[in-house]
Amino acid sequence: MNSDTGGNHFAHLLIAGLLGWAVPGAGHWYIGERPRAAVIFVTVGLTFLAGLWVGSIGVIDPVNGKLPYAGQIMNSPAVAAIGHLTRSGQYPVYGRPNEIGQIYTSISGLLNLLCIVNAVYLAHVKRRGQEGTTA
Repeated sequence: MNSDTGGNHFAHLLIAGLLGWAVPGAGHWYIGERPRAAVIFVTVGLTFLAGLWVGSIGVIDPVNGKLPYAGQIMNSPAVAAIGHLTRSGQYPVYGRPNEIGQIYTSISGLLNLLCIVNAVYLAHVKRRGQEGTTA
């Protein structure tokens, strides 16, 4: 394999990973796994939205909730935009709704991280399989 093919392969993997982070399931959509992409989009999206519904957008707190925020940011760059809105502290959430909302949104982010890794792996395997058949 020459360096040009290696660069294209790395770019292919990077695009699959970044798309999977930008929109849950988009990395799988990019590599042609359409049914799997739909399942990921619905599952991760509904889990994240359930956490927001329980605790409001105040559960995304990059100032006081650094550990849950580390999981939440794996959902999408949109979480960073919500975190910027809530940084001022105008959306306080206390008690069980805060805890449950943070758990749901963090778990959905970690689930999406697993899906991103899977999309990159499948992109690698598929590209390697295509290279092997053409040589």
